[in-house]
Amino acid sequence: MAGYDYDLFVIGGGSGGVRAARVAAALGKRVGIAEEYRYGGTCVIRGCVPKKLYVYASQFPEHFADAAGYGWTVPQASFDWQTLVANKDREISRLEAIYKKNVQGAGGETFQSRAMLVDPHVVHLLGEDRTVTADQILIATGGRPAPHPALPGHEYCIFSNEAFDLQELPKAIMIEGGGYIAVEFANIFHGLGVDTTLVYRGKEILSRFDMDLRRMLHETMEKKGIRILCHAVSEWIRKRPDGRLDALLTGGKVLTVDQVMLAIGRLPNAENMGLEGVGIEMTQTGAINVDQYSRTNIDNIWAIGDVTNRVQLTPVAIHEAMCFVETAFKGNPTAPDHDTIATAVFSQPEIGTVGLSEDEAVKRFSDLEIYRATFRPMRHTLSGRDERMLMKLVVDGASKKVLGAHILGPDAGEMAQLLGIPLKAGLTKDDFDRTMAVHPTAAEELVTMYKPTYRVKDGERV
Repeated sequence: MAGYDYDLFVIGGGSGGVRAARVAAALGKRVGIAEEYRYGGTCVIRGCVPKKLYVYASQFPEHFADAAGYGWTVPQASFDWQTLVANKDREISRLEAIYKKNVQGAGGETFQSRAMLVDPHVVHLLGEDRTVTADQILIATGGRPAPHPALPGHEYCIFSNEAFDLQELPKAIMIEGGGYIAVEFANIFHGLGVDTTLVYRGKEILSRFDMDLRRMLHETMEKKGIRILCHAVSEWIRKRPDGRLDALLTGGKVLTVDQVMLAIGRLPNAENMGLEGVGIEMTQTGAINVDQYSRTNIDNIWAIGDVTNRVQLTPVAIHEAMCFVETAFKGNPTAPDHDTIATAVFSQPEIGTVGLSEDEAVKRFSDLEIYRATFRPMRHTLSGRDERMLMKLVVDGASKKVLGAHILGPDAGEMAQLLGIPLKAGLTKDDFDRTMAVHPTAAEELVTMYKPTYRVKDGERV
């Protein structure tokens, strides 16, 4: 290692790259890291963090309305988009500085530059027009919204990146897509007073989530006033003389809106980095191909996070970073564990889920017990809000192991994090039943559903 400038050079300053750089530097390794845009990556700058802040902002109209049932008189409220954007910018700038400072504080060197591979041990920093050498190289460049170049008028559309920084809040928006990004932004814009239409080519929003959650969220969103058009796509987008946009949908319907947002998936950031020149193997989807330890086919080059297109979640990238350090620098080969990952959709109401959906479990287990409860959460009893909560457990009928837990309702994401522990530990329904309830809470339903709502044997409900 002494013959190189660095023991480790990281390309990409997002959550995974920064964690790997900081931890390796703290071990006494000579570490450099390059980020061409802003430290913090998608999550901090244009993803999870600003998204959650905007979710909070969009919830206040319902909070104001619900307050009346509890005796509060709230004056007529008004919302200022520019204030939200400015306050968001201040917060992510603070976080960005922390990310960079943490690497430097551990002894790592940070560069504000695009980086390209010249050979397996050489990185060219374009911003400084110089090369550096490294024993080990880690690629953590993340992903970006998938474009839709085949769509006529795609140049008039925005993506999640731009949605955070619009000059003004649109009066009407069409969002195309049915994944968590599309669903979350539909709820955000609607909550901020925007006339919102969600257009999705599939039969139901949020594929790969449990169907009960998908249907109930769809119904609840429509009750709130969000239009959801499934089995539809946009055929073209045209700009009108007044600056608004016309969108032709499947079936001939034309929507006129102020903005069209495309949320149709994400692509790995793997182009124009010199990967082909050094012979790094790629997958058919354009991601970097890695083994179970995040190592590429080049022995000293590794990749983690969204650029590998395994599981596109910030905590997963961080976990992969920690496993990389264990493997590369501690002599403890550790493969990332991508099984039973808890996740949340910050829709309104929220979704929290961990483990197998019912449809997935049916394919793997011949005997299932399904425990399902729907009810009005206590917070809505005095407010009068007509919004119900769903809790569901998917259990292996033979072993009684809890295979999946699915929640729709207030604080579902927080519950999913805690449910991730017993499901990861492989606990059974009997363990849930032996756990004392906390009353009065919504979460107590998870330990008080004693009888199956129904069973599924050999794929048939009985």
